[in-house]
Amino acid sequence: MKRFAVLLCAEDSDYVKKKYGGYFGVFVRMLAEDGEIWDVYRVCTDHFPSDEEIKLYDGFVITGSCSDAHGNDAWIIKLLILLKKLDSLNKKVLGICFGHQILARSLGGKVARAASGWDIGVRTIHFSTSMKTSANLKLPARLSLIECHRDEVWELPSKVEVLASSDKTKVEMFRYMDHIMGVQGHPEYTKDILTHLIDRLLQRGYIEEGNAIKGRASVDEHDPDREAWKQLCTSFLKGRL
Repeated sequence: MKRFAVLLCAEDSDYVKKKYGGYFGVFVRMLAEDGEIWDVYRVCTDHFPSDEEIKLYDGFVITGSCSDAHGNDAWIIKLLILLKKLDSLNKKVLGICFGHQILARSLGGKVARAASGWDIGVRTIHFSTSMKTSANLKLPARLSLIECHRDEVWELPSKVEVLASSDKTKVEMFRYMDHIMGVQGHPEYTKDILTHLIDRLLQRGYIEEGNAIKGRASVDEHDPDREAWKQLCTSFLKGRL
């Protein structure tokens, strides 16, 4: 029986908690398959797996966060130490948004504010040739994906392969060997989740009205390719990619 853990890097909003069972529930809906065990560690509140617990898992998923992956909060430093340990053990690790960025940092990359500002809405992601010709997964040249971030991966060491980019972000997806993969966007998000998140960000003064208008417009005009992203992420995590 395979076992996986979500490393939760953000507090659940009341809306997502009520409708989806929190972000843990959102990820389980996307990635879980019959016969698996899924657990959650709320690393943003200093709940980390022990060395003995790490051995129990076949893979880990790192979520998005309101915190900066280039920051030095105590829990972020502790997470970096954990990620280096998971790498040394060749554990499967999938990073989403903040998770993508913190994985890049743990591998020696550079993460910072995006020069072009916030990216909020549904965006077209273009895959590299090596990704499109993957023997185990038939992918089109591009897929639509929900985005919500103001930081990005600026640089990656040569040992890390960039798998996808967009007209806004140079590193939308990367892979290191066969056990670490990062996705800048949010394959787990529904349009409903993004719309409510835009409202929260606007109310709290994190984004300007213009960001909110553009984000809502892209949600109305385009549908993310959620099923294809689900297949891609699940295939990686379960060793089928």
